[in-house]
Amino acid sequence: ITLLLTQENDNELLNSAEEICTILSTKFGLKQVTVRLASAAIERLLNVNNDSSESAVWVLLGPKNLQLQSVLEQEACVPVYCAADRCNSPATIALELAKWCSLASNQVREKVKLAVSQMKQKRLVDDAQLHTKSRCYIQAIEDSYDNRLQTTGDDIQGDGLPTRLRGKVRDRYQGMSKLALVTTDRQSGFDRMLALVPFKGAVLNLTSSFWFDRTKHIIPNHLLAVPHPNVSIVKKCKPFPIEFVVRSYLTGSTSTSIWKNYQNGVRNYCGHELPEGLTKNEKLWKNLLTPTTKEEDHDRPISPQDIVSEGWMTQDELDVCSKAALQVFALGQEIAAKRGLILVDTKYEFGRDEETGEILLIDEVHTPDSSRYWLASTYKERMAEGKEPDNIDKEFLRLWFRDNCDPYNDEMLPAAPRDLVIELARRYITLYEMITWNDFDFQGSGDEKAIAEAIISEL
Repeated sequence: ITLLLTQENDNELLNSAEEICTILSTKFGLKQVTVRLASAAIERLLNVNNDSSESAVWVLLGPKNLQLQSVLEQEACVPVYCAADRCNSPATIALELAKWCSLASNQVREKVKLAVSQMKQKRLVDDAQLHTKSRCYIQAIEDSYDNRLQTTGDDIQGDGLPTRLRGKVRDRYQGMSKLALVTTDRQSGFDRMLALVPFKGAVLNLTSSFWFDRTKHIIPNHLLAVPHPNVSIVKKCKPFPIEFVVRSYLTGSTSTSIWKNYQNGVRNYCGHELPEGLTKNEKLWKNLLTPTTKEEDHDRPISPQDIVSEGWMTQDELDVCSKAALQVFALGQEIAAKRGLILVDTKYEFGRDEETGEILLIDEVHTPDSSRYWLASTYKERMAEGKEPDNIDKEFLRLWFRDNCDPYNDEMLPAAPRDLVIELARRYITLYEMITWNDFDFQGSGDEKAIAEAIISEL
């Protein structure tokens, strides 16, 4: 590729040319890129390129020169691309040139496909972020926070309402043959209640509903109805005491995570042999099933073999759940990729239907609380720079508590700052819209009187 500058002594134009050269070299592997002055004798330029036995492309860069363009198009034996007077950025021009070169190179073609995919992923993320930063979104979140309209579960009352069984985030109401699960706006962390995040409960509940519907052909699930954005009516099940964690990347910060174990020298993790030399956040050679036990004192990683030998599950039960977990995760990754996201890892829970004995997928699926999502468009670039992957998650709130108190030992925790809670609510809604491609409905969420009516009606 030869970049012909149509204007001399133009530093801005020269900088653009150098940037195009850099992008073509580093991103597309096109290193044979030179820069020349179009004001050189036309015979000299034609002689250089017409005598060459190599494939080539000429690019006119800078103010339009119709006379030069006409001569080159008529007499040159190579394609001429006119970028003169275009408003395109150097990155856009470089991509266009790489597309031309991909006609003659499979390697360049694959790199162009990746670049186009990353641009599409970035546009999806930018659109979702812009949408949820709209004033009407922020206003709805602020109104809920300032007027204390978050769903706590404490005001769900009514005649005929079953006894409330309170959990960290979700509350249960038992009927004769089914349950009502109410996902609240409570934000937990460090085994504490950290904040009330507007609309978080609806986001989690509706996200799970989306995934239950998308995966029911792989394995049946416990969901019967969603009569309110915060409420799921589900079948009664007896849960297995195992969390089926599936991981695609070497990451995590908790004591049971694959990265922390690897960092501490563990090379056999949940029955998987881990090679030396792996780095944090890199993609694993395949999706790994890494179960953990659900115990009173603490969870612990466990191999499939030990799940059976220790009597947690039978081999048949384990086989059904393991196969389903890996298939549901693979489908989740496929759908997430189309949304500009990487589904990094997640956990699944399974149980037996108390009436039929059928094994069902239960609890929640691929929510922002049960799963880790990264932004696909910047993953490779940030890994190459040694940076943490971009994400949309709640970690920044956890870090604020770590920086401002001892969240494990302090008797009283400080109140989370208003702006942090509002931003966290926006991030939850952003992920919901990115995953489902549905706009979030503020009007239907959070009314605890309506929640009570929905539960009484269904149970």
